[in-house]
Amino acid sequence: MLSIKVEFELSSTATAMAVDQTVHGVPPSLSAKVTGSFAYLTIRDRMPIILIKAIDTIHRNKSKFFEEHGEEGISAEKQAISLLSKLRNELQTDKPLLELMDGLPDTESWNQYMQRQQSQLGDQEPVSWFKSPWLYVECYMYRRIQEAVWLNPPINNFDVFNEGKTQSFFESQQAVMALCTYLGDIQRSMEKLSENQLSEYFNKLLQVSLWGNKCDLSISAGQDNSQKTNPIDSLDSLQPFILVDDSNMVWLTLNSSRRLKGTGKKTADRVDIVLDNAGFELVTDLVLADFLVSSGLARQIHFHGKCFPWFVSDVTAKDFQWTIRQTMAANHKWMCKSGFQWQSYLKEGVWCYHDHPFWTQPHEFCDMSADAPDLYATLQEADLVLFKGDLNYRKLTGDRDWGHTVDFCAALRGFEPAPLCSLRTLKANVQVGLQPGQAEKLTSQDPSWMTNGNYAVIQFQIPKLE
Repeated sequence: MLSIKVEFELSSTATAMAVDQTVHGVPPSLSAKVTGSFAYLTIRDRMPIILIKAIDTIHRNKSKFFEEHGEEGISAEKQAISLLSKLRNELQTDKPLLELMDGLPDTESWNQYMQRQQSQLGDQEPVSWFKSPWLYVECYMYRRIQEAVWLNPPINNFDVFNEGKTQSFFESQQAVMALCTYLGDIQRSMEKLSENQLSEYFNKLLQVSLWGNKCDLSISAGQDNSQKTNPIDSLDSLQPFILVDDSNMVWLTLNSSRRLKGTGKKTADRVDIVLDNAGFELVTDLVLADFLVSSGLARQIHFHGKCFPWFVSDVTAKDFQWTIRQTMAANHKWMCKSGFQWQSYLKEGVWCYHDHPFWTQPHEFCDMSADAPDLYATLQEADLVLFKGDLNYRKLTGDRDWGHTVDFCAALRGFEPAPLCSLRTLKANVQVGLQPGQAEKLTSQDPSWMTNGNYAVIQFQIPKLE
């Protein structure tokens, strides 16, 4: 727990600090400066629990490290735990953030970003856990976890979050089977479907992918958050909880491109999906991607995942391949068939998986064109980009204290590589694009509507014409 001294310092800085005042119409970043805010409670309570669980996971694998690597494995285990324990102490006592020392390809970029944060603060105070932007320090914690593991070969490829991700997948088996069966039923009658029926199925699978985002292990601090029931059955009851629903715009974007096939004009060539969580959510994304290809709505799907374990349950290349292998090996006709189809898509290049260091950095997405121009150029090649989940939404909007009625386009601050859609269940206190009075009504009905994961948005934006 924080010391009394630190608690006092935090509460006094909540009103005394003026560094983050709105500049040029851009509101300040959300941070833990305000005692009792969701950012504050996340850093005080949830993030230390995630570190404790990471430490416990490494310790429980001690015998495995010894079997595989002997005394060298035990030494690495102790040192990794020591570094993570030190990190936890730094967080809980609001110490200044430290530069990374692991020499990985992104180390210099991270340290430069810290210098950028410090220059914004000036000489008033150091960049620290409770006084700096929440988005930055939360990302920084996961990067430090990676550093603690990476600095300790031979266990430097160990995923401290793998157990939770695999457990989430297996505990969602009934839901996965139901979803794969539903997809199989659609595909058997695909050629007979009317335009309206195709649109209806698209909307349902888009919503399944949306609500799959509820299965997030970072928001639950690693507690069980799997999908136990058939997701199709609950869509009607969940519909009133979608606060912004631009699904029709997404459909029109895909379908208008599809109609141009064979005319010599631009076709619906490619949809990119910026992934969020492994486990059940990833399966919902794969099912949606399969439908897009098999229906002719898209010719190619590009998936974007993380370079290393991130935010507890985010998808890495290893998670992506593992999920498809598990689906192929399932003792269930439609689940197994889906797995083999997905593997075939990958082999044929219909599906592609990418990762990029930018996804595991703290930048707002409006910085992408300057800080990761190669990734921005890649996204520009897509006909539609789907951004999954809460963290991607926070980065799309800069995780800033926007008014709820601010237009989604304004909050993107020039980030418009292609038509894009955010599929997000709300787990952080930033939300734009609402109607006047909508947020106030929600607050009166459910004060924690922005953070409890019960509400969602499907928000679409198309690039402005030059």
